[in-house]
Amino acid sequence: MEDIKILFATSNQNKVNEIQSMVPEGIHLISLKDIDFEGDIPETSLTIEGNAIQKTDYIVANFRIDGFADDTGLEIEALNNEPGVYSARYAGEERDSEKNMSLVLEKMNDVKNRNARFKTVISLFFKGERYLFEGVVEGEIASSKTGAKGFGYDPIFIPNGYDVSFAEMDMDLKNKISHRGLAFSKMISFFQ
Repeated sequence: MEDIKILFATSNQNKVNEIQSMVPEGIHLISLKDIDFEGDIPETSLTIEGNAIQKTDYIVANFRIDGFADDTGLEIEALNNEPGVYSARYAGEERDSEKNMSLVLEKMNDVKNRNARFKTVISLFFKGERYLFEGVVEGEIASSKTGAKGFGYDPIFIPNGYDVSFAEMDMDLKNKISHRGLAFSKMISFFQ
């Protein structure tokens, strides 16, 4: 494979760390921090896919570099698929994970149907073409937070087939089964 330098359009270092180990040799991942960009990329679409595309369009237009962006949402069946596209800002514009989780747990108090899913869409702009990769993992909302690993809603999401939250899993296992891991695996297969 030829050496590829590609921008991951995020300032979330947790996301960068999570996928860094998945990137094969020859792909040189850079982040917004690496290009000294500290602003916010617009996320005004009403869909997860739309936000990923919007972020990719922004980096291509402003930085003239091949790159990719992702958007992720937690969709909870009993809450009409909330928080969905608003997952990062569910409890307010400050993007506070603790407040977001507390709001979900409050709304889910005494709710029997705890089915939920995480969905990630990656929009890749590479050599003049756009590609989309999606990863979905089904699971349920826990009744309380458990675990100290991961980020976002990880302490309250238990994937189907497991009895621990994402925040209790080691990174290798989480990368194999998570929404983001599945979407990135599809993108990495594309490069290979």
